Amino acid sequence: MTAAWLERVALHYLERYSASTEMLRRTLARRVAKRARARDEDPAAFADLVEAVVARARGAGLVDDARFARARLATLRRRGTSSRGASAKLAAKGVPRAEIEAAMAAEQESSDAEAPGIDAQAAHAYAKRRRLGPHRRPDTRAAHRDRDLAAMARAGFSYDLAKQVVDGEIGEA
Repeated sequence: MTAAWLERVALHYLERYSASTEMLRRTLARRVAKRARARDEDPAAFADLVEAVVARARGAGLVDDARFARARLATLRRRGTSSRGASAKLAAKGVPRAEIEAAMAAEQESSDAEAPGIDAQAAHAYAKRRRLGPHRRPDTRAAHRDRDLAAMARAGFSYDLAKQVVDGEIGEA
């Protein structure tokens, strides 16, 4: 395992996926561990090499946690992810808390609506994607109301917002 091989692995990964610094670090560590196992070597011996490649990728601008957080947050919102859910998913991807908060603040500044408006749009998108509330067949809507509210709550939306979406009509936004 050489620095050149590890850089090629990093570039190949970054060509295919948008990644945070921590995601790149985890991927490289996993690849090093796999190759080290095959060669009966200690993967810890290559930890400095992984860190050097990650630092070089950051320095070259190939990975940027702020850019990743903004792009991923926009994608999650379009899919109907709540603020809580988006924050948790970004944290799981290794994005620092400060970057998550900055991305959410930038999202609020760029939108015409305040935070409840952003969450309301995400809640409507989630209900549409999951066929909850007004997106159900009218004859089964009342029977599934509690299930729909529970699904919205598990997705991280407040009870009031979930109730508004589930009891609302399709045209309401």
